[in-house]
Amino acid sequence: MSVEVVMPKLGMAMKEGTVSIWNKQVGDRVGKGEPIASVSSEKIEIDVESPAEGTLLEIAVPEGEGVPPGAVICYIGHPGEKIAPVSASVQTEETKAAAESPVKETPEKSKQVKTGGDRVKISPVARKMAEAGGITISEIQGTGPGGRITKEDVQEALKQSRVQKAEEEKLDKPALETAEQAQEMKVSGIRKVIAGRMHDSLQQTAQLTMNMKVDVTELISLQKQTAETIQNRYENKLTVTDFIARAVVLSLQQHPQMNSAYIDEIIHLFKHVHLGMAVAIDKGLVVPVIRHSEKCSLIELSSSIKTLAQKARVGQLSSEEMQGSTFTISNLGSYGVEHFTPILNPPESGILGVGAVYDTPVFKGETIEKRSILPLSLTFDHRVLDGAPAAAFLQTVKQFLEEPVTMLL
Repeated sequence: MSVEVVMPKLGMAMKEGTVSIWNKQVGDRVGKGEPIASVSSEKIEIDVESPAEGTLLEIAVPEGEGVPPGAVICYIGHPGEKIAPVSASVQTEETKAAAESPVKETPEKSKQVKTGGDRVKISPVARKMAEAGGITISEIQGTGPGGRITKEDVQEALKQSRVQKAEEEKLDKPALETAEQAQEMKVSGIRKVIAGRMHDSLQQTAQLTMNMKVDVTELISLQKQTAETIQNRYENKLTVTDFIARAVVLSLQQHPQMNSAYIDEIIHLFKHVHLGMAVAIDKGLVVPVIRHSEKCSLIELSSSIKTLAQKARVGQLSSEEMQGSTFTISNLGSYGVEHFTPILNPPESGILGVGAVYDTPVFKGETIEKRSILPLSLTFDHRVLDGAPAAAFLQTVKQFLEEPVTMLL
């Protein structure tokens, strides 16, 4: 005979539990004590274990749907076995333990509830489910013997109630919302990966962003002065991004706590700097990695950045070139963005957002000069380091950029 698995009661005040995810599908073999689903209330989430060994015969509650405690969420039994009617099913001791206070449903113990002068036959479990779901008993049509209201009747009433509420919500929407035809795009491929990773990043880390302005007037002057020599000797053109990458690599070597990852409650400090450079492509965003970038000169770093960016845009990056980064740089300067809030690339502890350089008048002693300012935004994981050491790292980056000749020594 099949075994019922019910929604456990996860607290005295719990009125409804939601099936977060099914670990098994219909037809899968399950062992006794094996987690078959995760369920949650407003405050807690737990795994539901199978009360018996057998096959998952039927899933009664799909993912994302909520039901009152004690409601059947699935059935375990032998392959091909028919699910017994609730009135005839026998609840095992293991199933009793799944809910805090499950009530065994038997026709003989059905209670009669007086509503408006009429007595309604209803089982204790069905009555409890109806009360938890806010369903009026007198409005439920019983299908059991003598018109008795069963669990199935209450479950159907709850289902109809949810459908009715959904329809009412649709009617309450503004006319413009319902009248306009929207194009639907299925989330898949790289967009789905990005969505999952960014959501997990915000959910699983303690992210904080600080901003700083850097005077890059001298850097831009050095870039222009060396442009012809660099082009003739190396057939390359140094960009502001190249200098920023070099400054970050040198700063990470002075502040190893920023070149780290928080994994399983352990902070891993990396000896080498594997620099990730975010690149926008048509379908989303990829982060090619320059491994052992601390061993690269400014010219070598510049060449690697350009080579990997080009491979990213034409879809020729290998999986090895997109994994293992210890710190990431994201540059939105070409879009005119100044400060922004980059999201950590898990499990890294830091990411630097680079904005657009702009000219502004600045006091230099008693005179006003036109200076070129670069906005930087550093997001870091507060579980790994605090604001002061993160600010010290950003200050070191600033010093290198404001004294660019130090990056050439």
